[in-house]
Amino acid sequence: MNKNKSENFQKLSTLKVKANKFYIISVCVLTFILPAVGFIIEHFISDSYLTFDLFGKWFIFSAVGLRLFLAGIKQVKNPEFTAKQIFHIDNSESFPILRELGFANICFGLVALISMYKPNWRIVSAFASGLYFVIAGIQHGLKKAIGINEKFALWTDLIISFFLLIYFLKTVF
Repeated sequence: MNKNKSENFQKLSTLKVKANKFYIISVCVLTFILPAVGFIIEHFISDSYLTFDLFGKWFIFSAVGLRLFLAGIKQVKNPEFTAKQIFHIDNSESFPILRELGFANICFGLVALISMYKPNWRIVSAFASGLYFVIAGIQHGLKKAIGINEKFALWTDLIISFFLLIYFLKTVF
């Protein structure tokens, strides 16, 4: 490891990274609360059964669709947030790459949002987004997540990927 990388790592490891409450609350709402609320409301409105498929519909719509679509818009408009708050990069040279990540997030999010009205798209969303979330989670873990925001991203990515894997396997088999 060269001297600059070593110094930057030491700065980050001693830096107290503050939790971004808005980020944590919004991810919790999109990942856990909205899917549960949509699932329960649809159950009562349409008198449908509480099934894994019904929950999957709302989970993919909200935890994948809304979360990635909104994150993508945020990354395109303000890549500095992702750079500093999630990856602890204080260098504007990373912004074009983070904007491209934002474009990918918008695309993954749109597939999941459309799956609300095109149910056969859910399996595609579960497969592609599930891979995306597991690889992102592994990447966060391999680089030793620093700070609560990155650790939170790590765990929610892994939780989402686990659910999407189960949804994919249950749908395919």
